[in-house]
Amino acid sequence: MTNPAAIRVNGQDEPLAVATLADLLAGRGVTEATRGVAVALNGAVVPRRRWPDTALTPGDFLDIVRPIQGG
Repeated sequence: MTNPAAIRVNGQDEPLAVATLADLLAGRGVTEATRGVAVALNGAVVPRRRWPDTALTPGDFLDIVRPIQGG
């Protein structure tokens, strides 16, 4: 990570512009009511009910996963 005030989301560096996981997800159109989304912060799954109070800090790694259909 080249920017010290950045986080890594799904393998891509981006500036840390929000305070909580819920804020970051809302910017991507994902809310607690959105089904089929799982989030891991620094390798640990974050339960949906914890999204609003999960603070993000520079250097965090996020994986946002949605199932895709295919065969």
